Amino acid sequence: MKELNKYIEHTLLKQDATTKELTQLYEEAKKYNFHGVCINPAYVKSAKAALSGTDIKVVTVIGFPLGANKTEVKAFEALTAKADGADEIDMVINVTGIKDKNYDYVKEDIKAVKISCGEIPLKVIIETDLLTKEEIKIACEIAAEAGADFVKTSTGFVKNGVGAKAEDVKLMYETVNPLGLKVKASGGIRDKETALKMIEAGAYSLGTSSGVKIVS
Repeated sequence: MKELNKYIEHTLLKQDATTKELTQLYEEAKKYNFHGVCINPAYVKSAKAALSGTDIKVVTVIGFPLGANKTEVKAFEALTAKADGADEIDMVINVTGIKDKNYDYVKEDIKAVKISCGEIPLKVIIETDLLTKEEIKIACEIAAEAGADFVKTSTGFVKNGVGAKAEDVKLMYETVNPLGLKVKASGGIRDKETALKMIEAGAYSLGTSSGVKIVS
C-alpha cells in the first residue's frame, strides 16, 4: 500500500472559492506531497503554474456538477482543460441517461470526452447517491466500454447525499477491476478512518477537501 498522502486529490470545487483559498490548496498539496489537486477548469492554468517543478497532478472536472451538458460541450471543455495543462479529467455521467436506460447515449457521451482527453486519464463520476446498486454496476460497465480509466463515486454536490460509501466502492471495484479500470472515492471523506475504509474497499485514489486533516 502506498503512503496515505499519495491517495489524496486535495479538492476545492466550491462556487465561492477565492484565489487566496486556491493558493493555500496548492501550498498544502506541496507541503504534504499529495497525489494531486482537484479544481474547477477556470483555474487549471494557475494550478499548473503554482505546482510547476512538482509531480503533483492537476485534476479538473467536466460537465460539473450535473453531468447534463450536451456531449459536444463536455468534449470541448475537456479539450480546453487538456490544452491548459490538466493531467487528469473527472467528468460527470449523464444520470438521466442511466435512469432512462439510454445506455448508448451515455456511452457515446463518455467516449467523446475520452477522445478529447487522449492519453490523459479520464474518471467518470457516476453519482452513486442517485443510483441503485444495479444502476451503479451498469454505469461502471458503460464507462469501461467507452474507454474510461476510472470510475468515481460522487461530485459531493447532491443535496442530502452521503457521498462515497464503502459498500459502493467495493461494488465498483469488483465491477471494473477485472476490466482494467480503477476507482476514485469522493464525497464525505473527512477523516483518516473513513479514508482507510475506502482504500480497503478498493479505492485507488481519494477526492477530499479534508486531506490535511486526514494525513495529520
